[in-house]
Amino acid sequence: MAGPGFLISPWPWRAAAYLSTGAVTGAVLLVGLVGAVTAGGVLAVVFVGLPLLLLTALAGLPVAWLERHRLRLVDRERVYDPHVPPAAAGLRAWLATRLGERATWRELGHALLFAGLLWPVDALAVTLALLCPLALLATPLLLATAGGGRETKVLKVWTVTGWPAAFGAAVAGVCLLALGGYALGVVAGARAGLTRLLVAPREPESGARVAELVRSRARLVDAFEAERRRIERDLHDGAQQRLVALSMTLGLARLDAPPGPLADRLGKAQREAEEALAELRGIVHDIHPKVLADHGLEAAVADAADRTAVPVDVGFRLPVRLPRSVEAAAYFVVREALANVDRHSGAGRAEVTGGHRDGRLLLEVRDDGRGGADASAGSGLTGLADRVSVLDGRLFLSSPPGGPTLLRVELPCSPCEPTGGCA
Repeated sequence: MAGPGFLISPWPWRAAAYLSTGAVTGAVLLVGLVGAVTAGGVLAVVFVGLPLLLLTALAGLPVAWLERHRLRLVDRERVYDPHVPPAAAGLRAWLATRLGERATWRELGHALLFAGLLWPVDALAVTLALLCPLALLATPLLLATAGGGRETKVLKVWTVTGWPAAFGAAVAGVCLLALGGYALGVVAGARAGLTRLLVAPREPESGARVAELVRSRARLVDAFEAERRRIERDLHDGAQQRLVALSMTLGLARLDAPPGPLADRLGKAQREAEEALAELRGIVHDIHPKVLADHGLEAAVADAADRTAVPVDVGFRLPVRLPRSVEAAAYFVVREALANVDRHSGAGRAEVTGGHRDGRLLLEVRDDGRGGADASAGSGLTGLADRVSVLDGRLFLSSPPGGPTLLRVELPCSPCEPTGGCA
């Protein structure tokens, strides 16, 4: 509407059509509601009018359906039906579903507002912004036909005599028609916005969609962790055991071989097999450490601290098991944080503390290094923040230049049984 091209576009006429059909629909709705309520009230004494009153309560449904279709005149955004399908077939299930929905009563309120207030506003806007300017624009024609070239009445209140006054009224009609086009656009936009708010939300049942999104995200995390455990198990029970058997076979062959080049080659092959086995064990541990699955997060944190070159004090206590996805996320946060301490901090000492309190797992990793860590710089901390956020958790980092550095993680979770993990 900001540019002059609005007046020569279809939108003023679409707005006029939207408001005109709204005025007609509202007038018909008012007559229908008054008739239905009157008939239902009169016939209620013999119980015949009760179904009619029930149908009146559902009158907002067809009105809202029509309004969602009329919105296409002035609103190109997709229009959703906020109603959910009934849980079972049949009229009773349909009525129970509809009467239990907020959308049904919101649409009834819209229908009452439409019948009592909105359609007169539509009619008034069309009359002032369109019909009055057109009447002024037609003044010369009225003077030539109905007025016999001498005088005529415009809008039943203004007498025009002579052609100069008639053409002046026509010019005024053109100006008012241009202004009326903008006025129609404003009123139609406001009406469409109110209609969309009441009966045509931009997202269907957004609360339910958000809840389903959270549930699906949790299912993806669980599936990801299950796949990590499967890969770890396959590597541990398959390739790792084959490398152990290969190393033992090479060792026995080396013992049976006479001293010389063959024994030397068998010894070299055995050492390479042992190195490959050590690398594979490290990969398996990084994918999903067995100590985490068997003994829980407290033992896994202690194991990660032992594997760190920088001395680490562990004050983390967790006497219960937590959901596996939470344990895995917390462990990898600790492991990545301690790896950063080793590689980048220049720290002489680090500390891991935390526990489970008030329905949340708390973890803090501190070091006395040089600081300056930045989670937004594309480091591994960005991936950790994403992993924590998937579980609806929060990650805080404080690392001023010169240190110290503090990484704090909070993950909402409920404990499982003290003796076993949970999914």
